[in-house]
Amino acid sequence: DYGHHPSEIAATLKALRGLDCRRLLVVFQPHRYTRTQHLLKEFATCFADADKLWLTEVYAASEAEIPGVNGALLAEAVRAQGQNVEFTGSLKELPDAVRAAMQPGDLVLFLGAGDVTSAAHELAERLREEMPTNKEQFFAALSAATSSATVLRQNEPLAKKTTLRVGGPADFYVEPAAEVELAAVLRLCGEHQVPFVMLGRGSNLLIKDGGIRGAVICLAHPNFSRVEIIGNRLHCGAGAKLKTVAVEAKRHGLSSLEFLEGIPGSVGGALRMNAGAMGSWMFDVVETIRFMDCAGQAHERKASEVNVEYRGCPLFKNHIALGATLEGEPATREVVEQRMQTFSRKRWTSQPAASSAGCIFKNPGPIPAGKLIDELGLKGMRVGGAAVSDVHGNFIVNQGNATAKDVLALIEIVRQRAKAARGIDLETEVEILGE
Repeated sequence: DYGHHPSEIAATLKALRGLDCRRLLVVFQPHRYTRTQHLLKEFATCFADADKLWLTEVYAASEAEIPGVNGALLAEAVRAQGQNVEFTGSLKELPDAVRAAMQPGDLVLFLGAGDVTSAAHELAERLREEMPTNKEQFFAALSAATSSATVLRQNEPLAKKTTLRVGGPADFYVEPAAEVELAAVLRLCGEHQVPFVMLGRGSNLLIKDGGIRGAVICLAHPNFSRVEIIGNRLHCGAGAKLKTVAVEAKRHGLSSLEFLEGIPGSVGGALRMNAGAMGSWMFDVVETIRFMDCAGQAHERKASEVNVEYRGCPLFKNHIALGATLEGEPATREVVEQRMQTFSRKRWTSQPAASSAGCIFKNPGPIPAGKLIDELGLKGMRVGGAAVSDVHGNFIVNQGNATAKDVLALIEIVRQRAKAARGIDLETEVEILGE
């Protein structure tokens, strides 16, 4: 987890306490000498919910070292509160130390905004080696459980399946041909303990260069992409393109869905993220949703019964969208066409045409993220093949040869500048997956 402020850490640990785990093992890498010094008292008490705690040396983040301010100092402050803690000066020693302490049922959390993730990945890799998944056996099971109409591939490149055009491969890539086959795939993932993620049209998504371990499931088959209109209602599959939904609504003289035309995503992705544009949100027009749980059971629910939030719908963190019924307002085709053209012109004059994931940061409240980045003079800043767009500050574009590492480095620079100059913590809106 990226949390590195005392309040963030305490909230994260409290939330994880609600999960069904035996013990909570926590590794924390302090971030910046100044922060460690100024918030030492708060850091000393924020780990109370950890059953076992390791602290590492401070991640400088370009700061000069402050004599006497280090990881050992923080460890002493924690011990003074009566909590056991181990200080480990080298990240290389952490995987061994944590693995030796782990017991069945434990949950291990690595916290920090520095390079502590390298130790987390090393531990994860060791655990995978200890309990290897037989990839060929799993792939054979997938093949046996699905028809020839289902797309099955191993080591599938994902970069071209995202609008940002970066990222590594997926161990397994699946495009189920029907709901019954999706259910079979989900059950097999559970039986073989293979993690899975859902992929829509790849917008609002940043896949790391190492790719995604496990299965990537995409509902791109035509059976999931249907749009049927009855009266003023549109019955849409999760794989339907939002542009297709908007065009079909126009063709049948239905308004209120024009804003979907410019969102480069699918209905399923829009439900999961409560996608929005031009002042409207996906759940503004949703009447009912259909979804599947991880056991392969389908469900239906009224939109009014679903909790939604800014850029998110918590239900879809552990359920898969199958489709939705959207409601339009009767209007003439000419009126709908005019609104769509107005939105399109606004989009093309305010958003970059180059490959991007869409808005990178959530608007922090006091000022839109794009305006903040513009005022900080960060437009045009580059790392490798990634650049902050000259058109809109909240877009990072791929100039043709960017890697996910470039994009992530640029995101961190922007976050640090915003924090240093305005005291604003920018939170990413783009979903970051993989390793």
